Amino acid sequence: MGCLAEVAWLVGEGVREVVLVSENSTSYGKDLGDLRLLEALLPRIASNTTVARVRVAYLQPAEVRPDLLRAIATTPVVAPYYDLSFQHASPTVLRRMRRFGGRAEFLDLVDRIRALDPAAGIRSNVIVGFPGETQEEFDDLLAFLEQARLDAVGVFGYSDEDGTEAVGLPDKVDESVIRERVEQVTALVDEVMAQRAEDRIGERVVVLVESLDFDEDEQSIAVGRAGHQGPDDAATIVLIGEASVQVGDLIEAVVFDVEGVDLIARLDEPA
Repeated sequence: MGCLAEVAWLVGEGVREVVLVSENSTSYGKDLGDLRLLEALLPRIASNTTVARVRVAYLQPAEVRPDLLRAIATTPVVAPYYDLSFQHASPTVLRRMRRFGGRAEFLDLVDRIRALDPAAGIRSNVIVGFPGETQEEFDDLLAFLEQARLDAVGVFGYSDEDGTEAVGLPDKVDESVIRERVEQVTALVDEVMAQRAEDRIGERVVVLVESLDFDEDEQSIAVGRAGHQGPDDAATIVLIGEASVQVGDLIEAVVFDVEGVDLIARLDEPA
């Protein structure tokens, strides 16, 4: 089954949001000799299916192309969501990981995304304690995270995994140092992510409703995710009052408060 046919089938089964995911989605089409297939596919999904929202996951920063950024930013059904596999920000650590880029290149990419798509949500994962990671290299990662102000960050401490090249690398970082660095990065990104949520107060968001409930004041609420919020990253809680809202609806709302990384919003009433 081709991608378009599969998306259409999923929509027929009641699916509202489709996530395009692979180990490296930016390489889609490489085996067919055309690395531009993903940016061509997204508008085709929009025009040939009735899917409500498409989300693209796992983009390699070094392979992200201007046309791909434009396709994500300008295709209406594609969520303003950029899942970038940074892993680290020190060029020397990244080379030991067999990866490309570094803090300057990654910050430039973040700036270009936000210039194209001001409502963008940018998420990533980082690994600390990779073999040979020095304090200076670790500080490079901290500086990047402070400057990039990502919306969601997963933090992982390095551990040996059988069959990987890193198992044989010298200068393993002590486990106690890895734990300390994980705690330090986690504290930093928790603060930054909360600040990013606060920055969205006053912003209009489109929320895919995943459940209906009542808050502590017995007000009717819809819980779901705005376009910039990926699965398990955060939620948006919308006060819906007497409005008729169903699970699976896409509703427009205005953010007026936050709870940590979660947004609190009210329905955007038509003028």
